[in-house]
Amino acid sequence: MKYNTQNAKIASITEKTLIVGIDIGSETHFARAFYWRNYEYTKKAFEFSNTEEGFHSFKAWMEDLSAKHGKTAVIPGMEPTGHYWFALGKFLQDNGMRPVHVNPHHVKKSKELDDNNPNKNDRKDPKTIAGLVNEGRFSYPYIPTGVYAEIRNLSNLRFQAQEELTRAKNRLARWFAIYFPEYKDVYRDIKAVSGRMVLQVAPLPDDIRKLGVEGINRIWRDAKLRGAGIKRAKTLVTAAEHSVGSKESPEAARIELKMLLHDIDVYASRVEELLSMLDAKLSEIPYIDKLLEIKGIGKITVSGFIAEVGDIRRFDDPKQLQKLAGYAIVANESGKHKGESRISYRGRKRLRYVLFEAALSLIARNPEFRKIYEYYRTREKNPLKKMQSLVAVACKVIRVFYVMLKKGVDYDPEKMMGDIRRLELHAA
Repeated sequence: MKYNTQNAKIASITEKTLIVGIDIGSETHFARAFYWRNYEYTKKAFEFSNTEEGFHSFKAWMEDLSAKHGKTAVIPGMEPTGHYWFALGKFLQDNGMRPVHVNPHHVKKSKELDDNNPNKNDRKDPKTIAGLVNEGRFSYPYIPTGVYAEIRNLSNLRFQAQEELTRAKNRLARWFAIYFPEYKDVYRDIKAVSGRMVLQVAPLPDDIRKLGVEGINRIWRDAKLRGAGIKRAKTLVTAAEHSVGSKESPEAARIELKMLLHDIDVYASRVEELLSMLDAKLSEIPYIDKLLEIKGIGKITVSGFIAEVGDIRRFDDPKQLQKLAGYAIVANESGKHKGESRISYRGRKRLRYVLFEAALSLIARNPEFRKIYEYYRTREKNPLKKMQSLVAVACKVIRVFYVMLKKGVDYDPEKMMGDIRRLELHAA
């Protein structure tokens, strides 16, 4: 049975259900309890703190109301207010209750229905939230546990480290553009060992000129570095002699370069460490090895997918994954007007990013996915644009991953080719 449709959500609320609306705060929460016909059981909001004592008092309050009014189930609803809901949500889940989320945009738009007033306060918001829950306008948040929680947190840390690494590299590129723009003509890769050795001793073009060809070559010889000699040293010194880089604030420039190179080393090492830890955790997930056998799919893609999706068994259909990623198709039609459809973008941003990167990799390296992409681009009826075709391939990735993880089947290139042939026959 599909529990994620609005009809199923409404059906889950009966006369025996206690609906609780919670206004989440950083330190203090407010709750109000309602009957399924929107009758309120209390005269004022229940206030409790974001502590163990506060959570237990809130639990006792709900249990007392349930016993008093003959309720056998509780649905606590709240807005996903940043990270402040995590602790309460986990507490409710551990105590046999399933917290639900309402869209903050819906709360903002519907809070004027009762009094035609957009005022926001701790008593009004819980009632609005409970009303949305009663109408089935909520979603079930996923709070991963066990290895799925580990993978999600490790993946988040990897994303953060990668962002910091990219930021440091961009700042380093800015530094070279200001102080030594000719350096990129000598070394295309900033990670070049011989170049890094020189920069540690002579960061600026003036320092390199003073060091000279012999001085640079001596650095490499002392380090017993192969592949760099007099010819490379002369090229670097010549670039320094003709540099148009800024000569202002040399001391600050030297310090900045030292800090940037250190940051790059630290974050690069951190990314590798986190990838290694993710690799170990991924091995605990069934059928992950089958995904890695797909040409064009790597550990970064798989770890990012599992981190955002969690346990695949909680989904009834791959379309739910498509919606989770924000790849649900939104039509733009009214009467005779038929506009261009687009994706909703309402979902997990990182999942959408991971799938899009996977689509790019598969199109470049996997012949079956490449042919699917080309088919969508060149078909006679309703050919897709480049970006639309990439999204279509990303949605295909969702379906392939879903079936492989759910059923434990191997990736079958022939079946993929069969899908292409069926698409062509259907178009004909």
